[in-house]
Amino acid sequence: MKPFSEACERNKVPILDVITPLLKSCSELLEIGSGSGQHAVYFAEKLPHLIWQTSDRSDNHWAINLWIDEANSKNIKRPFELDVTQNHWPESKFDAVFTANTAHIMPWEAVVAMIKGVGNLLGKNGLFIIYGPFNYQGQFTSESNARFEMWLKEQAQHQGIRDFEAFEEQANEVGLELVNDIEMPANNRVLVFSKLCDGSKKP
Repeated sequence: MKPFSEACERNKVPILDVITPLLKSCSELLEIGSGSGQHAVYFAEKLPHLIWQTSDRSDNHWAINLWIDEANSKNIKRPFELDVTQNHWPESKFDAVFTANTAHIMPWEAVVAMIKGVGNLLGKNGLFIIYGPFNYQGQFTSESNARFEMWLKEQAQHQGIRDFEAFEEQANEVGLELVNDIEMPANNRVLVFSKLCDGSKKP
């Protein structure tokens, strides 16, 4: 049986509502950390103009491929191996990069590597869209997020909800500028960054 994520099932419609207008002019998108494959299959079906490229570490490919097999969509590509800390990012440019619920699972060093990789990967005006929880000015946005942080640390000490300001600073370093910060259900956010046209750092 293919894996099933309750979280993906709950958040797929609110995320789709947000990303649909953002991606209307995009033709190729890379998803980092496709996980179970549920998001990729659902979004690819709802956004037929978009080629959705899945990726993840190799041990998750079986799950993603099971979902792709069942969907039989023409605009979704099978996953390639991507460990954001390694130097085997794809050479081709993408119009957009999407990732959901990855930054609080990765070690901070991997988050920094992911942002750097995305900055190098995106073409001019390309979008980096990230969904998940964030802290602001070092504070949790809700009691439930504080409890979630405790649960994450119990699983692995390197996990944790990231500070928005630190994330934005790293993005600015690679020429990515915040264009939107959208409140989502269950105390999550969608951050939208755009690659500056000249590839320079934000002033």
